[in-house]
Amino acid sequence: MKCPTTDKLSQFADDLLVESELTAIKNHISQCHDCERIVNIFKDEQQYLKETLQTPTLPDDFASLVLNQVEPYKQNSTRLKNAPWKRIMLSAAGVILAVGVSTTFNPAFAKWIDGLFSSSQVDEGLRVANEAGFVKRLNQEVTDKGIKFKIEDVMADSSRIALSYQILSESGKVKDPYFDLGHPKNTITVLDAQGKKLELNNMSWGNQDDYGLIEFSLRDIAIPEQMMIKIQIGELDGRDGNWQLDVPINLKESLQATTTVPLIAKKTSFQGVTVNLKEIRFAPSSTEMIYETAFTDEAKAELIPKINQLEEQYGKNTLTNYGTDIQYHIENEEGKALLHHNTFFKGKGHPSDSGTLQGSGKDIPGEIGHVLWNQSFVPQKDKDKLTFVLDGIFKTEPSDFSIKIKPKELKKHPISFEYEGNFMTIKKAEKNSEISFKKSLIPIERKTIFKIEMEGGKEALSSALGVWVLVDQTGKTYETFHSGAILDEKDENGRFKTTTELMTYDLDEVPDELTLKLLSVTRYDEVKDKWRVPLY
Repeated sequence: MKCPTTDKLSQFADDLLVESELTAIKNHISQCHDCERIVNIFKDEQQYLKETLQTPTLPDDFASLVLNQVEPYKQNSTRLKNAPWKRIMLSAAGVILAVGVSTTFNPAFAKWIDGLFSSSQVDEGLRVANEAGFVKRLNQEVTDKGIKFKIEDVMADSSRIALSYQILSESGKVKDPYFDLGHPKNTITVLDAQGKKLELNNMSWGNQDDYGLIEFSLRDIAIPEQMMIKIQIGELDGRDGNWQLDVPINLKESLQATTTVPLIAKKTSFQGVTVNLKEIRFAPSSTEMIYETAFTDEAKAELIPKINQLEEQYGKNTLTNYGTDIQYHIENEEGKALLHHNTFFKGKGHPSDSGTLQGSGKDIPGEIGHVLWNQSFVPQKDKDKLTFVLDGIFKTEPSDFSIKIKPKELKKHPISFEYEGNFMTIKKAEKNSEISFKKSLIPIERKTIFKIEMEGGKEALSSALGVWVLVDQTGKTYETFHSGAILDEKDENGRFKTTTELMTYDLDEVPDELTLKLLSVTRYDEVKDKWRVPLY
């Protein structure tokens, strides 16, 4: 068996693969030390996240205290309601969704205003659904070992199910709502009316102060009118016990309130990318756009030889997904843009201002760059005369850029480069720290992290730099792991400030010279003659 891709090893570590793939990769890593180390990296990251998610919350005025001392930001530029939850996500089918569960609570705030879904602490889609009467008060609870687990409210429509819960003492005192759904004693299962388990793409749960939120995505399944959520908790608040609840879900009313508009034969091509609109769905808590993007046959004929050449030279494990995406907005009858997708790429606005709730992209097997997209937005009350407007095209393609560096000289002599609107300076390349690779709880070895640090500026319409590899003087290739940020702040040249870190775990001795090779780049092409499609 060839070494699996990094994505497959990550899915293996998260237990997201089907049984046959799990078995095949398990057998492979028992004989392949390199792949076993990568799996252990992902598992160590999981443990770190789990421990981090249990750290105490910051005081309510923390953001204000910091922002008052920071320039050039103004106080009114921050949005506390969009600060992240302590959140964990599970994906049963390997499709990771950016679920719109983002909030910061004031202690005991939500319970004074008729529950979590009526507060400004959840996403706007849940608040709209609550105002429309699609949130039901349950107050189902179970008590064991002096601890009460209580499901307060439920919102269920064709796009998702959301449950608010609390953990209380027997006297009713609110306790920390965190509990570990990764614990083998704690499970949540969704069943249809016949008792058959539904394989949902995604479940997330998170907590802040008084309340927790459990959310399921109902994308890509045949949605039944009746469901049952079985909650079985064996460990809660540090105690072993038995907390079980069966929560009935009735979707009949919300399904009747869901409108689906099929977009038959709404297809176009631009700059080597085909866009195929499938349908738009108006549900109580979200507006969903479903569409496909793909490379045209002509574009694939040009790209495939380049990709094959890179695979032969650097190996499939180091390569990225060469994909497609689009930038668009949805406007009303007066031409006012209500919703945006990817507009922030141009430096106009922040993602939190776009109306986006959730998003997912699922690669079509065997097709380079063919992706099925499902994007969810804040629900629109006036949905009779909406229009889709295509603004631009994204393509992730092979790159031919490389640069040589001398790690030991960078501190004194940083190296600067420009590539397609990215003006970067490589400031440091050195061993950083050690990481333990573990099998169960037994350390099997320690490896040094080699880290390259860059910073610089990015033009608003510049390309996005993708996957890098390191090549030493002997021609050996080292896979790198990327992290970084594009700040909503400009430098003296009017470019968005950018930081990038590249890390590898395999470079034991730092050579005198290395070559940094960029394998992929995401380019943006603006559509001058806008493609407009009525969504009615």
